[in-house]
Amino acid sequence: MVEGKPNFILVPDAKPGRKIGAGLFDRIRSLTAPAPALLDTTHPARPRLVFGFDATASREPAWAMARRVTDALVKTLPGELDVALAVHGGSRLHTFTEFTNDGRTLRDLAASIDCEAGHTKLLAILSGALARPGVRVVTYIGDVYEESPSKGRKIADELGRRGIKLFIFHDVSDWNARRDAEIFLDLARRTGGCVLPFDASAPGRLRDLLAAVAVYAVGGAELVHEKREQLPGAVALLGYLSGGQR
Repeated sequence: MVEGKPNFILVPDAKPGRKIGAGLFDRIRSLTAPAPALLDTTHPARPRLVFGFDATASREPAWAMARRVTDALVKTLPGELDVALAVHGGSRLHTFTEFTNDGRTLRDLAASIDCEAGHTKLLAILSGALARPGVRVVTYIGDVYEESPSKGRKIADELGRRGIKLFIFHDVSDWNARRDAEIFLDLARRTGGCVLPFDASAPGRLRDLLAAVAVYAVGGAELVHEKREQLPGAVALLGYLSGGQR
């Protein structure tokens, strides 16, 4: 933790019926509501997404862009989707908020994140997702992998068994990050998810892909396909999921 900066405060779950701002997803709200009858009764009825970030020193050059993209994205999160932010930096997972659909709360938290030098802790984020009921999707924005490959594969296999998809947004703007492309791909594929490469110089692409993944968390590939005319990142996401893009 940076001296003088407190750890993040857990965000309380949003009150039932609370509305968020209008946007694309408001227009498809009636089509994206999950069917409670299809969910285990021990799990929350609303779908959940864990929004994971690598906030280590290597991310510093791209961090200002990432915050702008995050701000733009959460303004249009589906009202049916609850999101938790999970952030590692300083060789520890220092943030894992409660789930909320309050876009303003998520924007404020994301905007206050600072980068800290240290090793990556993606596996701590994945383990945290396994410990929380109702998670359908884990997204992770990062550039390198510095943890045990065998432990990562074991956790990814468990995610897959539970139907939790991992989508890794791999920042390849630094050529050094490309050495970890294969391990990221292996982990994501074991869950039924995929790796989505992007360059920090193209924030619009990242925002479009994240928005498509958010819709996927609500209604799966079927809903993404249905909304492909309205979602600029839908076709690309579906292509990566089918294995047609690398």
